[in-house]
Amino acid sequence: MAIDIGRRQFISALGSATLAWPLGVRAQQSDKLLRIGTANAQPRSVPQWVAFENRLQELGHNFSFDYVQVTGPDGWNDGYHEVIARKPDIVIAAGPENSLKAAVAEAGALPIVMIAVDFDPIARHYAAGLAKPGGNLTGVYTQNAELASKHLQLIKQAVPDVSTVTVFRDRQNVDYWMALRAAAPQQNIKLAWFDFDERPYDYERAVASMASSERGFLIVMSSPFFFLDRAKLGEAVLRQHVPSLTQARESVVAGMLMSYGADLPSMWVRAADHVDLIAKGASPGDVPIEQPTRFDLVINLTTAKTLGITFPPTFLALADEVIE
Repeated sequence: MAIDIGRRQFISALGSATLAWPLGVRAQQSDKLLRIGTANAQPRSVPQWVAFENRLQELGHNFSFDYVQVTGPDGWNDGYHEVIARKPDIVIAAGPENSLKAAVAEAGALPIVMIAVDFDPIARHYAAGLAKPGGNLTGVYTQNAELASKHLQLIKQAVPDVSTVTVFRDRQNVDYWMALRAAAPQQNIKLAWFDFDERPYDYERAVASMASSERGFLIVMSSPFFFLDRAKLGEAVLRQHVPSLTQARESVVAGMLMSYGADLPSMWVRAADHVDLIAKGASPGDVPIEQPTRFDLVINLTTAKTLGITFPPTFLALADEVIE
């Protein structure tokens, strides 16, 4: 299922050129303090942010990290306003479009390194192109909307008699929902949905409210708030015996049935490499935007047994990782 390329390899618009520094080379520790700031829905302790900070340390940076946690879907502007007030040298905008939109509105001319999920920053006019983004923006993005059709195909392969898929949505991921709607008829799948708005999200009520005819399968979108609540989600779907698909391996570890998507810590590592280039004098607009080239299928067999699901051998053979 995975493209045959190293987990931390990415493709850039420069073709054979690479932004990665050889792992054996360590930058000399800088005397200057590099101030980095972000507003994010996740706690700073999640694997992707740990990978980001570890990479900056590996590259030899003396840095501070002003981290403001966003507590709800409407908190991005206030979060980045607070970040900018702390006078960072470089701003990180990770997650949905609302994060980048708020960062752009607040940061002015400060360099922005984005980690874009579920939207296309080129199509949305945040950047001029992959090879030369222009302006003060660069980074990494995975357009998860392009995976929507693949997700439905995987569900049909895993449980061939599924006819209805319920989708948990919030306001962070419009593009993916539109792609699902376009792809569903090709798989003879009917879509149902449940919208979340006010935090905290009530997953028990949402799963319980799904009509029995709509319990065929659940897709949980890649909202940062769904990721934040992955343990609660995992418990809810197991308790209600609902098979589920997400885009993050970490959610499968928390109890969901399977995932297909890019490796998140690897994306954050690549963003740290972009920070490194800018800190060394590169203009953000000249640093190519990168995209992941590897997507992994992860299956939780313990969850499958709890749900009474026996996967076809041909489906299990596709898995990049099986959790038991």
